[in-house]
Amino acid sequence: MENLTKYFYIVTYGCQMNVHESEKLAGILNEQGYLPCENEKQADIIVFNTCCIRENAEDRAEGNIGALKKLKKQKKDLIIAVCGCMTQQKGYAEQLHKKFPFIDIIFGTHNLEDFKSLLQQKLSSKKKVISILEKETEIKENTPKFRTSFPNAWVNIMYGCNNFCTYCIVPYVRGRERSRKPENIINECKALINEGYKEITLLGQNVNSYGKDLGNTNFASLITEISNLDGDFRLRFMTNHPKDLTEDLIISLANSKKCCKSIHLPIQSGSNHILKLMNRRYTREDYLEEIKILRKYIPDIAITTDIMVGFPQETDEDFLDTFNLVKEVKYSGAFTFVYSKRKGTPAATMEGQMDEEISKERIMKLIDLQNSINREQSLSYNGKIIEILCEGYDDKKGKYLGRDTYGRMAYFSSNINLIGKFVNVLITETGGISLSGEIV
Repeated sequence: MENLTKYFYIVTYGCQMNVHESEKLAGILNEQGYLPCENEKQADIIVFNTCCIRENAEDRAEGNIGALKKLKKQKKDLIIAVCGCMTQQKGYAEQLHKKFPFIDIIFGTHNLEDFKSLLQQKLSSKKKVISILEKETEIKENTPKFRTSFPNAWVNIMYGCNNFCTYCIVPYVRGRERSRKPENIINECKALINEGYKEITLLGQNVNSYGKDLGNTNFASLITEISNLDGDFRLRFMTNHPKDLTEDLIISLANSKKCCKSIHLPIQSGSNHILKLMNRRYTREDYLEEIKILRKYIPDIAITTDIMVGFPQETDEDFLDTFNLVKEVKYSGAFTFVYSKRKGTPAATMEGQMDEEISKERIMKLIDLQNSINREQSLSYNGKIIEILCEGYDDKKGKYLGRDTYGRMAYFSSNINLIGKFVNVLITETGGISLSGEIV
């Protein structure tokens, strides 16, 4: 008897926003009768959810799409779809279609929720489908989701960005800021808690701007409302923009019994000269004052950040400002990047593009510094008992793993499956950024 089961395989590039959007794509496919599979060879439909924030993500996506040409010839009915930030760039969909004519469906960020109708259009007509909307649409609620990250759940609270940092393509491919209504967010969080999810992460390009377009709410009040929900769960959010981090919001975090004691606050550069060129709209002094206020209300808060080196016109003095700021703040973790020129952004045409070797030398110094801070902070965990939310099992280590409220990862052994459970772990070994211990 012929196997009528249909399978999907989704390849995701980029940030947690994309990961969650892939859950929506998977939800749409699952609703249409498709089941997930382990690799592209098993799939009846393959979806590439792309990112264009950095050139290497774009190159990887194109390389992986191109590698499917042979499989497409072997499986005539295989459907290949490409969506996301990469395809939303002006003129890129046509360029992609010309380069890879075997792609069946191309759509952008503004009509992700229309994937069901686009797929049905392809199946009924057998013709190529290209659908790129130039402008963002109203937020569509109730898109099905096929969640894959239990006990963690991602919840979009807003879409788009109004900041126009000079190095960033996001406002051009994601559109202007649009906030979901608070009642819709609250209802989604309630449902997740009832389903047993133990950690909810609120997502937005700039969560601190939440509600500005609604006029009757803000992020601080949303945090308070979610924190007041019944249930045993943690609350995280990303990402924050320093120009919009208010003292009221910090007080809400401090008063919340559900918010984790961690915050991701991208600095990008410690130099006022570079921050101005980046159009970040805050100074080094502004940022350090926010750190001071955060630690006033939440003394033990863990602060992580994003840092970019090699931005156009960055001098040795500019880099030293960044280096010294990292030494002063003592981040709990830092995502460090070498500046990558993105076509269509103001920074791409700035004078003073940096030499690649200088950028590499600077970032290695920064990584070494942050690694030494990580090791120092990890040592402070020795002999402590910490509460861990067990998130998964590491087959290579043969241990369960999870994070504490500060976001620090810990590994431990157990004879029973503890995924989705809060456990107390005595830390017996410390590494650079991870810990090991035993359940107590």
